[in-house]
Amino acid sequence: MDLELSEEQAAVRELAASFTDREIVPHATAWDRAESVDRAIIGRLGKLGFLGLTIPEEYGGSGGDHLAYCLVLEELGRGDSAVRGIVSVSLGLVAKSVNAFGTEEQKRHWLPRLTSGEALGCFALTEPGTGSDAANLTTRAVRDGDDHWRLSGTKTFITNGTWADIALVFARTGEAGHRGITAFLVPTDLPGFTRTEIHGKLGLRGQATAELSFDGVRVPDSARLGELGKGFTVAMAALAKGRMSVAAGCVGIARACLDAAVRYAGEREQFGTPIASHQLVQQLLAGIAVDVEAARLLTWKVADHIERGLPFATESSVAKLFASEAAVRAANNALQVFGGYGFIDEYPVGKYLRDARVMTLYEGTSQIHQLLIGRALTGVNAF
Repeated sequence: MDLELSEEQAAVRELAASFTDREIVPHATAWDRAESVDRAIIGRLGKLGFLGLTIPEEYGGSGGDHLAYCLVLEELGRGDSAVRGIVSVSLGLVAKSVNAFGTEEQKRHWLPRLTSGEALGCFALTEPGTGSDAANLTTRAVRDGDDHWRLSGTKTFITNGTWADIALVFARTGEAGHRGITAFLVPTDLPGFTRTEIHGKLGLRGQATAELSFDGVRVPDSARLGELGKGFTVAMAALAKGRMSVAAGCVGIARACLDAAVRYAGEREQFGTPIASHQLVQQLLAGIAVDVEAARLLTWKVADHIERGLPFATESSVAKLFASEAAVRAANNALQVFGGYGFIDEYPVGKYLRDARVMTLYEGTSQIHQLLIGRALTGVNAF
């Protein structure tokens, strides 16, 4: 793996960094307090091509490779992980799934809209009673005539849920377990589809997180994404790459923690000298710096495996596990550097800690990833 960025990759990173500093960083605290980012950010992300990375240009995408995608998500995560989540879900989980499993008609209808920001997607897998146990979801799709389905059930903690124009919904169409699940592309304006925004979240407060309800929502069979009964395969394929997205965003959070802590340590004086000169403060900063570098390289390894057509699911779990836990450590260390000032939202590190903490929970908890890695090492399922 060549660790030197190409000219194109470096340019994409610079563009993302400039966009983040100009369009996100100045507003992150206000968006966090208001529990909503400015929805206009979606169009700006689309205009710069950030919602079309890795999607072929013939479908409205901006091309590029998965490392460029990681570079952009790291920068967005550095600014506000709530914005990073918009891209990770609409592009990383929905648009990429359409590109990988969709019919030509589905690709030509949805991908240009998703990549431009004209439409936003959400990934409706998690249910109130089935978080980590996704194979046992209870939302159902039953036949309604020869060429339609009716969906009934509830999904929860759905990122982009109240803003999305299209929901990638996973529903049971057959037997119990993962073999009875099918994926559907469901427009959110259909009768019987309702959504309720979830407020009062600990972190990612600016993100539009929702509960979705389906009361006999009728969709044509042409809305089915992939083969009947193969929805779990669609979901797991999406999440394997999605975990790379989360890891890249976590690198961004850890970087933001490091930048803020180094700057504050150079300005804050105690005992007649900047606290940056205190050995134990330097130890805290060094810990963050090491975690940033290690998490970034693990994330880049996943991108490299994807580009070379190598297996990457375990590598993605390793990166997501390490990077999410590293982001929490980084935020804790940064908060310690700030002392009492880190505890108020005039300073950013409290938000970083709240945002980092959820990264260890979604797209597979840290414990689930430990099990996945352990199974890959031993070939044995643990219970």
